[in-house]
Amino acid sequence: MNQPKRSDEPIWWALFSAGGVCFAMVIPGLVLTLGLLYPLGLLPEAAFSYSRVQQLLQSFWGLAGLAFAGAAICLPLFHAMHRVHHGLHDLKLAQGRLAKIFCYGLANLLSAVAIVYSGIIA
Repeated sequence: MNQPKRSDEPIWWALFSAGGVCFAMVIPGLVLTLGLLYPLGLLPEAAFSYSRVQQLLQSFWGLAGLAFAGAAICLPLFHAMHRVHHGLHDLKLAQGRLAKIFCYGLANLLSAVAIVYSGIIA
């Protein structure tokens, strides 16, 4: 009896869907809070003071916040690169394992660079 060929697509589709949820639910809240409310002065000045943020990051909830920030950075990258990969495949510009390695490898590389330069991992 022939065994069906194993596929790694469920992993990439899971990252794609998680990135889509992050784009739809998390990013708008971050943009609203950090891009509009805080600069317009609608949030208290002390809310994002250095000492308060440092104290938060050294607590248990700060660790959860770092995981949240990492997910908010990495998951949309995988979502976007999954779209690029399938777009190239639909246009018959890139097919096979090399295109997959390029797209998802680029998402991994950009995620690592973003995490290092954002200061999540010191």
